[in-house]
Amino acid sequence: MMAFRVRVLHSVILTLIGLTFIFYTSYYTNSVQVYHIETKHEEINNSKSIPTLQLETSSLISKEALPTVALIDNVQPTHTKTSNVKSNHVIQIIKRKGENEGAKSSKKILTRSMYEAGHNISSTDLCPEFGAQLKLMVAVTSAPQHKDARMAVRQTWGHFGQRKDVVIAFVVGLTLKSDIEAGISMESEMYGDIIQGKFVDSYDNLTLKTVSILEWVDNYCSHARFVLKTDDDMFINMPKLLEFVDSHWNSKRTIFGRLAKKWKPIRNSRSKYYASVDQFPPSVFPDFTTGPAYLLTGDTIHELYENALDHTYLKLEDVFTTGIIAQAIHVKRVHVNEFLNKRIPFNVCNIKKRNKYTYG
Repeated sequence: MMAFRVRVLHSVILTLIGLTFIFYTSYYTNSVQVYHIETKHEEINNSKSIPTLQLETSSLISKEALPTVALIDNVQPTHTKTSNVKSNHVIQIIKRKGENEGAKSSKKILTRSMYEAGHNISSTDLCPEFGAQLKLMVAVTSAPQHKDARMAVRQTWGHFGQRKDVVIAFVVGLTLKSDIEAGISMESEMYGDIIQGKFVDSYDNLTLKTVSILEWVDNYCSHARFVLKTDDDMFINMPKLLEFVDSHWNSKRTIFGRLAKKWKPIRNSRSKYYASVDQFPPSVFPDFTTGPAYLLTGDTIHELYENALDHTYLKLEDVFTTGIIAQAIHVKRVHVNEFLNKRIPFNVCNIKKRNKYTYG
């Protein structure tokens, strides 16, 4: 009887082993399915209906929606910074009165009452010796969540920041989203090129962002010969821009860019570009250089910063900085045709072609 039970159990075990072997072989002899996750970068490259940007090949600067470039896992930091200072009181700063309500207000409010000096992330090592050896400091305004845009800049025209006479930094504000804040900190540790001011990052606070740039340059990079303020969706023709800098080396107290003349304030409170009579009483703005990119001689920075704090806040940062404040302290604004805000086809051939051209 016992021998019979053993034989039955043995048969059951052999049957189970056989079934297991059949399932195993059938699974691994089927064709393997490969799953591919298409990145944003590939979507751009594979698209047949990409919106194009049209621009003269001799331009210094062009409006460009740079392709998103995925972060690579084995990317090595281009800098090892130890001087990035991160504040521990982000929430208190964000709640600070005036940074939200004031910027949206149509009332007459001094910029000083809204602006908190200092930087949560300062990256002071970007400018050794206060920028004494620098031809050009480039401040790229960016939203905290624009990680891919910043990476696209680093992997294209931003590589000129590796030169000893050029510095490129990304300027951001604060966000209430803890994951994005954490990402900014990690990005700063990896690349050492982030400057974070103490203001909420928003459209209405763009002027605070520019004031933050002026303060940072005044404190840490005051000897830089020229300062370019631009946005993270712009393509900068760096070889051509550096030639422009060399040819205007002796310029003083000047802002170069695309000059807007005799523009009138929009008094419609529903407009994104609304400027109330309390904020700006005259019927015509002073001539100013448009916001996507403008170049300042380094000797303008300190006065622009100090005077900006004592003027009525206006959220139109280019009008405020290069128009109202520049006029108040008698800084020249010079029109340069090559500072364009148009779209061009983004491809290697076009970029190489543009880089062959020289100013003039």
